[in-house]
Amino acid sequence: MSKKVLITAGAGGIGFATATAFAAEGHRVHIADINAEAVAAAVASHENITGSVTDVSQADSVQALFDDLQKELGGLDVLINMAGIGGPTVPAEGLDPEAWNAILGINLTGTFMVTQRAIPLLKQSEAGTIVTMSSLAGRFGYENRIGYSTTKWGLVGFAKTLSLELGQYGITSNTIHPGAVAGPRMDSVLAGRAEANGTSLEAEQANALQNQSVKEFIDAADIAALIIFLAGPHGRTITGQQLPIDGDSKAAS
Repeated sequence: MSKKVLITAGAGGIGFATATAFAAEGHRVHIADINAEAVAAAVASHENITGSVTDVSQADSVQALFDDLQKELGGLDVLINMAGIGGPTVPAEGLDPEAWNAILGINLTGTFMVTQRAIPLLKQSEAGTIVTMSSLAGRFGYENRIGYSTTKWGLVGFAKTLSLELGQYGITSNTIHPGAVAGPRMDSVLAGRAEANGTSLEAEQANALQNQSVKEFIDAADIAALIIFLAGPHGRTITGQQLPIDGDSKAAS
């Protein structure tokens, strides 16, 4: 059965990989992303994908998103909360309060506002599903990234509370905790570290994977496949869980 899917930050990275995976299976997907050019490219990539340019930290932008969603999909079965920012890489004592508030505004408040609007629609679904993207930093502390780690831990409590409140309506709620994901962003990070440290790209890759049992970066397609499983018929009793997909990582770095 075709599902109606909303993905925040759906125009790039894991979000876009998930959007294309759902669309390829015949589901109708609406993406929300702050990057207008990326939204246009994503919408042009598949007939089952529509989109809105959205800043989830702004209530009026979230309202406009749901107006668009109603026009495009007319309902909702699956909400995937991907939107988030990392913020500056600095020790806690050096983090500007404005930067702290910006991280919370998107990662926590934005996720709350989108989810709050989605709940009445999900209650009308026969198999409502909420998947919220946490992180390896939502399982471990993350040195010099206190805002990011705090919000990713906060999303665990957010999703767990939703599982308790919404289970009676058949709605599931889980968090996914990816490790380092392969792709252009990771390539750029490793290249930057190699340049800064005067080392090779291979050395920085090995260093990045040293805390993992499986020495591979995570494939975004695998994360998408996990989300599709959770939204499918065999995921209906999986709720309130924290699902790592990180090669058995021992720390966030």
